[in-house]
Amino acid sequence: FFNWWMFSSFLGGLLATLALVYIQENLGWGLGYGIPTAGLMASLFVFYVGTPYYRHKVRKTDNPTKEVARVLVGAFRNRRLELTDRPADLYELDPRHYVVTGKRRVHHSTGFRFLDKAALKDVSEATGSSWRPCTVTQVEETKLVLGMAVVWLTTLVPSTIFAQVNTLFVKQGTTLDRHLGAGSFQIPAASLGSFVTISMLLSVPLYDRCFVPLMRRRTGNSRGITLLQRLGIGFAIQILVTLVASLVEMRRMHVAQANGVGGPKQVVPMSIFWLLPQYVIMGVGDVFNAIGVLEFFYDQSPEDMQSLGTTFFTSSIGMGNFLNSLLVTVVDRVTGTHGGKSWIGDNLNDSHLDYYYGFLMAISALNLVGFLWVSRGYHYKEETIEVTEGNTTSAVEMEGKVLEKPSSNSQV
Repeated sequence: FFNWWMFSSFLGGLLATLALVYIQENLGWGLGYGIPTAGLMASLFVFYVGTPYYRHKVRKTDNPTKEVARVLVGAFRNRRLELTDRPADLYELDPRHYVVTGKRRVHHSTGFRFLDKAALKDVSEATGSSWRPCTVTQVEETKLVLGMAVVWLTTLVPSTIFAQVNTLFVKQGTTLDRHLGAGSFQIPAASLGSFVTISMLLSVPLYDRCFVPLMRRRTGNSRGITLLQRLGIGFAIQILVTLVASLVEMRRMHVAQANGVGGPKQVVPMSIFWLLPQYVIMGVGDVFNAIGVLEFFYDQSPEDMQSLGTTFFTSSIGMGNFLNSLLVTVVDRVTGTHGGKSWIGDNLNDSHLDYYYGFLMAISALNLVGFLWVSRGYHYKEETIEVTEGNTTSAVEMEGKVLEKPSSNSQV
C-alpha cells in the first residue's frame, strides 16, 4: 500500500517540479501559485463529496496518551520493587475483554524491561497503595512508542541529507550551464529535482514486482526484507549520494579553476546534467528510505495510536530541514573564521562544497552505525486478535507477526 501511495504522491510532485517551476520562472509567480491553489480546492471538494461513504472505525478504548502516561508513572512508582523473569507475574486482562473492545492483545517482549514494573501483580500489597497495575498490552504499547522514538532519532540525518535536493543541489545547479542543446532554452535549476521523482517512480514497480518476490523466496518474509533492513539499505544509499555529490563538486571546481571562473555570477562551462547521478541515486534511495520510514512507523504504532506513524514521518522531514539550516549556518561560520575559505559561502565558485558533502557523508556513516546498533535491540510488535465462537475464545495469528496460537477449543 505505502509503495503505491507514495508513488501517486511523487507523481504529483513530478508535475510540480517540471511544470510549475517553469511557469513560476517564465510566466509569473501569481499563475504559478494559482494553479496549485485551484488543485487544492478541487481536491478538497472531492474529499467532502466522498465523506458520506468513508468507513469510520470506532473503538471502545481509553485515551491512548493517558495510558502511556499511566505506564510511565506506574513504572516509576514501582521502581524499587524486584522484577522477576516470569511473564506470568505481570497483570493482563482476560481474553474476553479484547473480544468485547475489538482491541488486539500485544505479546510481552524483553525490551525496556523497567516498564514491566508497571504491570506487576499484587503491587498494592507490596507498597500499601491502591494503585491498579497496568496490563501487559498497555506496557507493550508504551514500549513500542519508546522504541519508535529511538528509531526516529536515526531518521533525522537521512532527512537532512534529503533536504539537500531543494537547497544546495539547486544552488550547485545555478552555477552550471543549464542550456538544453545548442538552443537558448535554459532548464530551471530546481527542475532537476524531477529526476529524484522519476527515478523513484521507476524504482517503485521494480521494488514491488521484482525485488520483493525475489527476496521473499530467499527470506520467507512476506515483505521480502524486514522493515528495519529496508531502512538500513536506504541509509546506506544516501551515503553513496553524498559521495557522488562530493566527487561531482570536485569536478565542477576543477573545471571552474581551469577556465578562470571565480565570480559569484559566472557560469562554469560544465553541463548541469553532471548532477543527474546524485539526483537519480537519491530517488532510488527514497524507495527504501522515505517509503520505508512511513511504513515502519505506521506498522509499529500501537493499534489506537496509528496516527503516530504519519506524525513520526512528517516530523522527521521537518526536523531534517531545520537541522540542514543549522548545519549550513554553523559550518559556514566555523570554516569562514580567521580569514579561512567558507565551505558554503555565497559564492560557490570560491567555496569548498565538496568538503561539506564529505562532512555529510561522514555524519551519514556514523548515523548508519548508530542505526544498526539500535536495530539489534529493537523488538517488533507482536499482536493477537481474539475471536469468539460460541462459548470459546481463540487467538488467531496476525499476518506478518510471529505469534502463539492457543488451541481453538480452550475454555475461558
